[in-house]
Amino acid sequence: MNVSTSEPYRLIYSLFEHEYLGYLFESFVIQLNEKGNLSFLHQNISAKNMDEFSAVMDERDFTLIKLMDSVQQDVVAKKFQNKNLKPTEFFLKIYDPEKGDKEVQKLIQDYIDRKMAKILSLLHGKTIYTMGNDGEPAGTKINFPEEKGTVLFHFMRNEDNTHYFPTIKHNGQKVDFQYNNSQIICHNPAWLLVNEETLYSFKKNVSANKLKPFLNKKFIVIPKKVEETYYEKFVTQIVADFDVHAKGFEIKDEHYNPSPRLEFKELASVAPTLNLFDGNSNKDESTDPGKIVFSLSYQYGENIFDAGGASQNSVKMEKTVDSFLFHKISRDQEWEKNQEVLLGSQGLAMRHGKALLPKGQAFDWISKNRDELEGRGYIIYQSKSDGKRYFLGKSSINIEVKESNDWFDIYAVVKFGEYEIPFINLRNLILSQQSEFELPNGEIAVIPEEWVTQYSELLSFSVEQEDSLGLHLQKHHVALVHDLDSGNLATVTINRKLEKLRDFDNIDDYPMPKNFNGELRPYQKAGYNWLQFLQEYNFGGCLADDMGLGKTVQTLALLLDQKEKGKELPSLLIMPTSLVYNWEMEARKFVPDLKVHVYTGTYRDKDISKFYDYDVILTSYGITRIDIDLLEQCRFNYIILDESQAIKNPTSNIAAAVKRLNSKFRLILTGTPIENSTMDLWSQMSFANPGLLGSKNFFKKDYLVSIEKKNDENKKQKLHSIIKPFILRRMKEQVLTELPPKVEQVWYSQMSADQEKEYEEVKSFYRNKILSEIEEKGINKSQIILLQGLMKLRQIANHPKLVAPDYDSTSGKLDDVMEMLRNAIAKKHKILIFSQFVKHLHIFRTALDEMGVKFAYLDGTTKSRRTQVELFQENDDIPVFLISLKAGGLGLNLTAADYVFILDPWWNPAVEAQAIDRAHRMGQKNTVHTYKFITKNSVEEKILKLQKHKRALANDLISTEDSFVKSLSPEDIAEILN
Repeated sequence: MNVSTSEPYRLIYSLFEHEYLGYLFESFVIQLNEKGNLSFLHQNISAKNMDEFSAVMDERDFTLIKLMDSVQQDVVAKKFQNKNLKPTEFFLKIYDPEKGDKEVQKLIQDYIDRKMAKILSLLHGKTIYTMGNDGEPAGTKINFPEEKGTVLFHFMRNEDNTHYFPTIKHNGQKVDFQYNNSQIICHNPAWLLVNEETLYSFKKNVSANKLKPFLNKKFIVIPKKVEETYYEKFVTQIVADFDVHAKGFEIKDEHYNPSPRLEFKELASVAPTLNLFDGNSNKDESTDPGKIVFSLSYQYGENIFDAGGASQNSVKMEKTVDSFLFHKISRDQEWEKNQEVLLGSQGLAMRHGKALLPKGQAFDWISKNRDELEGRGYIIYQSKSDGKRYFLGKSSINIEVKESNDWFDIYAVVKFGEYEIPFINLRNLILSQQSEFELPNGEIAVIPEEWVTQYSELLSFSVEQEDSLGLHLQKHHVALVHDLDSGNLATVTINRKLEKLRDFDNIDDYPMPKNFNGELRPYQKAGYNWLQFLQEYNFGGCLADDMGLGKTVQTLALLLDQKEKGKELPSLLIMPTSLVYNWEMEARKFVPDLKVHVYTGTYRDKDISKFYDYDVILTSYGITRIDIDLLEQCRFNYIILDESQAIKNPTSNIAAAVKRLNSKFRLILTGTPIENSTMDLWSQMSFANPGLLGSKNFFKKDYLVSIEKKNDENKKQKLHSIIKPFILRRMKEQVLTELPPKVEQVWYSQMSADQEKEYEEVKSFYRNKILSEIEEKGINKSQIILLQGLMKLRQIANHPKLVAPDYDSTSGKLDDVMEMLRNAIAKKHKILIFSQFVKHLHIFRTALDEMGVKFAYLDGTTKSRRTQVELFQENDDIPVFLISLKAGGLGLNLTAADYVFILDPWWNPAVEAQAIDRAHRMGQKNTVHTYKFITKNSVEEKILKLQKHKRALANDLISTEDSFVKSLSPEDIAEILN
């Protein structure tokens, strides 16, 4: 019968003894009778039903009940077994007197002890009973004094033996705990229930094994023949940790003013030491990943104790002629703690009296803190066990950077104490990942890790001067020089004009070409000025303006200016095939004086000598890859890559091909310089500015791994600093304030009954298959089946016909889209409809035909993109344009549309944004309404939620289905398939 919450009741805690687990607590509510006393009506409560009785509970009670749940037998049995045995079967097996598992018993006891210690620490002030033999929770009420008891250990040494026993006191009164059914309730620390009515805890965290032998025994006798061993091993520890009354031997208390000692030694070293003064420096030596371990200790008189010991006191036993003398040295725990706090505040976090640092960082720390610590009385010394003798003096580095005609000259003076080191040798050491070398006096100097951090990019990107101990740095590494200057890490002399790369707004204004047909917007003119500035200094660059901001027109203005300045070489523009027509049209409109040659098509004239009759050659990535042996023979003025993410894979044939081309200047144009990985950036920038980001292996190790795997903010900032002068990116919302609003909305569609049935069948099949494969092979080896399953589910969420051509029912999404289309067409709107599935577009073609609606259509097989674009843009009788997301996401100006329907969510939101920007761009006069159609209770909805959780990754890295799947955890996958 349950306790009624409408009548008075009370919460109590009941102590009982489990057959195997020892003493445990349970929580109960008990109904009160008319006199306010406990009745026999009670109910066990747990975390499942405790909210029902919250009126008589506080925060401690909620915590206690959860803790008590965690020690109940069913929870313990489940936690400590691999098989699915019932609790009674499990305990019978584990605690079998002959075949029981002692190791598991120990693990269970330790677990119960930890939980019981937490429970007991929270029970003060609560109502506690022992459980009656009949199972009634309110048996005998337990007194629970908050004041801890004390234990005094007695050793009485006589001629024949030693007697050992403890006495307990509480509030100055002796506690009679022997021979009266006292029980150990918790072992470590000890909690003792005396006479079944009072529960004691103890100061100094006495463990139960110190008390348990005496519950039914007055004392323990230690025979004479083993006393020396016993005194040395056992009595010494008791004297150190607890209060002791000694008879027959002496305990001498000793007090000293302590002093701290900090010892260091090399933990590991696998590289030989180099001598920079005898010419034996070798770049190919193995690396030196050695670390330094610091050990903190304290000296009390002549005694030295390691930090981090558990004992409050330290005891040493001295054997006298006929007895024993214990020297008990009281250690100043507060003072010792303060030493660790001091070291921690200075960057040396001690744990159990030890700290471990990389070698360079360790000696940098010693150099910075040695004087102050020695002023506080510290003795800092090297372990005698180390074969090397390390240099602990002052080190310094002074660097000067001067601009010359074609590069920066780097001069440096490096000193370790009185010795001056050639900077170029330091560079070689750091690049070969070595940190130490031998000084003339035999001491080993260690390169400070701070220098490696501050100057690693400078050393990595610089090259050695011929016949000199100096270094050169290419001009395009101007950002590194700026950082050295602003960080006061070097003395820098640099041209004022080159200084302007720090601040894009201060770049000079360059005149527009005379025959430019039109006028650039202010931000476009600023971009043109930037392109001119790069050209003046022979820098490559990346114009990464947002889609629709006119990268094409800014570039054409630059090329026209080159013609008007008398540049005779043609420029080569490489782009996706779908953009050739757009470039050709834009050139006719804005720069009609430029002679443009389109080098595409199966029957193209391969006589490249004719290129010199033109100013601009337009070609595609595919043609470039095929004709690279011809094209590399031609010298161009500019080579410009549009949508340069086409070469994001540095191992691809097209990336290799474009890097073989020959030109004076290089530019890349892209709205998405990073799609999958920071390696995309390396591949593109190594084309525009070779050497800017170092070798591929260097970039992968120093930047890609640090940024993508370790989320190293410092490396992100370093990379940003290096590329900042050479990437110009303006977002649409920054510069096109006159654009009409863009309204985006998610429209949730409900599956039809037949569609939902199809979806659930496929989901059940793939969920079991995917999850079992992940469990068996791991997530990395389950990519194919995972991609396959997700693709099927996404297709069915659109329309089951994409998977099952014989499906003859409808789709919730199709019905919703067609209804919205009817309304939009009736109100004279023009609509773009994007899908990544061409089969999906075919379903809509059929539906529009049945509805009698005319439409334009574009996918990867469409032969004349121009015809379809003009049909939609210029013909008011064509209200709908069906477009494949992959084929129509780039190079289209579709400002006639003011509605955009995204039929299915793409893995990368940036790709969807590209589609929307076909309509929301310069020339658009109406508000653009965008609807993203999501099928409820489907994988589409789950993907949308995951993208929000992984926003940073989605914005920067996710662009393909494959890369999105690789970012999923097993928990994400289980959530998607639930």
